[in-house]
Amino acid sequence: MELFQFRHSAFCEKVHLVLCAKGLSYTVRDITPGVGQVEVFQLSGQRQVPVLRDGEELIPDSTAIALHLEARHSEPSLLPQEPAERAQVLLLEDWADTALASGARLALLQAAAEDAVLRSALLPDATPGVLRNLIGAVPGDLLGGMGQLLQSDRQTLIFALEQLVALLEQQPYLVGDRPSLADLAVAAQLYLLRFPLVAGPQLAARGVAGIADQPRFEPLFQWRDELYRSVGRFADGISNSASTSAEPVPVA
Repeated sequence: MELFQFRHSAFCEKVHLVLCAKGLSYTVRDITPGVGQVEVFQLSGQRQVPVLRDGEELIPDSTAIALHLEARHSEPSLLPQEPAERAQVLLLEDWADTALASGARLALLQAAAEDAVLRSALLPDATPGVLRNLIGAVPGDLLGGMGQLLQSDRQTLIFALEQLVALLEQQPYLVGDRPSLADLAVAAQLYLLRFPLVAGPQLAARGVAGIADQPRFEPLFQWRDELYRSVGRFADGISNSASTSAEPVPVA
C-alpha cells in the first residue's frame, strides 16, 4: 500500500493512525502542494489528499480509506459491532473531521502567523532554503491581523477541548473500552495543536500558544501520545502491531 500525503495534514495523519492500528505496512509519497497535486489528479481524478493506493485500487478521503481498511482488514476492529456504539463512533469521527478540524486549522494558522519558526517548519521538506528563510522572515504583524477574526473560533475550540478532557477523565477511550475510529480522528486533529514526536524534531512539542502549553490540556495531549504509542504510530510506513495491547493512560 502507498499513501499520498501532505506532510502535516491532520487527515493524512488520521490515515497513518488507522494503518498503524491495523498493523499494516505501507509506503509514503509526500506531495508538494500545487505541482505535486497534478500527479494525484492524474491518478485519482481529484487533487486532494490523502489518497491510498491499495493494489490496483485508489481510495481518496480519510473516512473512505478508513472504511475500506476496516472492510479489508477487520481485526483489530475500529468500529464497534453494537449499533448504538457504532453510531457514536461515526458521529464523533464526523465532528472531529468538521468542527474540530476547522477550529484546529484556524488556530494553527494564527499561531504560524505569530511564530516565524513554526511557520518555516511547517513548509514542505522540498521547499528551497531561500524561500523558507524568506517566509520565516515575514514580520508577524503583517500576518497577525487574521487573529482578530479567529477569537470566536478559538473560544469554540477551547470549549470543545475542555469537554474532551472531561469525557476522558471518566473513561480511557471516547467510545467503549478499546481504540476506535473516533479516537483516531480526534487524535489526528490534536496533531495540529501540539505536534507529537512523529512530526519531526523541528515541530515536536511546538504548537498553538495558549493551548499546547496550557496545563489544563496537558492530560489531553498525554492521552493522544499514549494512543499513538498503543497503536504503534512511531514513523511513517512502520507499524508495531505488538504494541496495540498496551493499557491506556487515563486522563486525570
